[in-house]
Amino acid sequence: MTLFGSDPTPYIALLLVGVLPSEIWRWMALVVGRGLDETSEILVWVRAVATATLAAVVAKLAFFPGGALADLPTGWRIAAFVVGLTAYAVGRKSVLLGVLSAEAVIVGASLWLGIR
Repeated sequence: MTLFGSDPTPYIALLLVGVLPSEIWRWMALVVGRGLDETSEILVWVRAVATATLAAVVAKLAFFPGGALADLPTGWRIAAFVVGLTAYAVGRKSVLLGVLSAEAVIVGASLWLGIR
């Protein structure tokens, strides 16, 4: 048995269709973005769009979840949102701290309620 199993075709397709198109844009952004001023209007706009997109995804997950998250009561999902937002604000705008705090509430509530 090999690392990829008997057929490496799905892994090759994943690289060609999933990874390479994304990486090309990342490298282009790195090259083009070197000379940009962080306070320029275009970057402020891009940051605002990215923040709004993230807020929409979080709101969708909190109020209209799918999969296993739908089994968790709405109150717990809102509590996780509030805890994550508070941790983000208190932690000097650390997205990682906000996400980990909210995730801890979701996992803790799932374990406490016996949801798998």
